Amino acid sequence: MAETAVAEVMAELAGLEDPKAREVNAKRGDDHGVNLGKLRALAKRLKTQQDLARELWKTDDSSARLLATLICRPKAFERDELDAMLREARTPKVHDWLVNYVVKKSPHSEELRLAWLDDADPVIASAGWALTTERVMRRPDGLDLDKLLDVIEAEMKGAPERLQWAMNDCLGNIGIKHEEHRARAIEIGERLEVLKDYPTPPNCTSPFVPIWINEVVGRKKSK
Repeated sequence: MAETAVAEVMAELAGLEDPKAREVNAKRGDDHGVNLGKLRALAKRLKTQQDLARELWKTDDSSARLLATLICRPKAFERDELDAMLREARTPKVHDWLVNYVVKKSPHSEELRLAWLDDADPVIASAGWALTTERVMRRPDGLDLDKLLDVIEAEMKGAPERLQWAMNDCLGNIGIKHEEHRARAIEIGERLEVLKDYPTPPNCTSPFVPIWINEVVGRKKSK
């Protein structure tokens, strides 16, 4: 990939910079100032370009890395390459997009899920839990849901914020998707009280698991 192509894209990203967007994003721990709708439009125009994606990732710029996750070919990355990229992802949005748009589509996703679940870095471990939630929702065969609930019950209350959110997401989806585990998931949520007082805007569902599970299941039953 010619350096000029990378330079041209970086210049275009710089032209999309919005100080107000950067200010809002900073409150969430992010450091990009490009409107994500405009970023997606740029990605749509560029289409899939794996070499360019790799070069954009190397810039260490969050907007460029977000763009890279949209124009890359997820199955083209090696396992160790994805592991290194996750460890380089410094901000929540880059981390989330890398996991959701790239790793989940990779043939190495299951191997990475198992490796990351037990990682000493709670941010890396949160990626393992995000991949586990994907399996809970879409491919639960082979998962020991009772064991997952045991770990959540023992560790979620004292987990660091990002890891706690990921474990809470897994707990909620176990309760929503798997009726035989629903009562236990709700009971764990009630006892641990994780995110019980989280401020939830009107017309949004609380992340507090007992409320979340009952609302989603209730909506499904009313249809």
